[in-house]
Amino acid sequence: MKIILASKSGVRKKILNENQITCDVKPSNIDENDVKESLLSEGANPEIISKNLAELKANKVSQKNPDKIVLGADSVIDLKGELISKPKDRKEALKILEKLNGKQHQLISSVCISKNGSMIWNYTDASSLTMKKLNFDEIKAYLEKINDKDLYAYGVYQIEADGRSLFSKIEGDENSIMGLPVKQIKEYLNLL
Repeated sequence: MKIILASKSGVRKKILNENQITCDVKPSNIDENDVKESLLSEGANPEIISKNLAELKANKVSQKNPDKIVLGADSVIDLKGELISKPKDRKEALKILEKLNGKQHQLISSVCISKNGSMIWNYTDASSLTMKKLNFDEIKAYLEKINDKDLYAYGVYQIEADGRSLFSKIEGDENSIMGLPVKQIKEYLNLL
């Protein structure tokens, strides 16, 4: 089965390919920050924000590609109810890591499958990650290893790369943590 991935995430495309799901990549290019701000002003929690973003991405691309199966995805960090987004710059990345330092947080990954401009299926998974207590120099040294492109695309840690070393405890599905709960996606696609 061939689907459209409404995301420019190289990691998500790789996960799909590794699971024999071929896809064309057509990013939605929605303004995630505007959507987040709007939802936060309405009192939405991080899980609702993640679900809404995944659906918006899938639906937008689906409207332009009728009769195609479109997959949208989004991941956010939930630190005790506070939404942590991707950093805009290295200074913000440092602040995020200092905020997560020594604490447990939830990584919420949502996926949505749309057809003809409407959602036909969605799934949300939460993983629990506990960051080691690191000193300032250790955090800075970690950030220096990440190139700008990856930092702004995937956030402050990439669990599939050096990010694993930041954590003392990781509970959850590794593919979900990387942004795509592929087991559930495959189960649904097999029903189509």
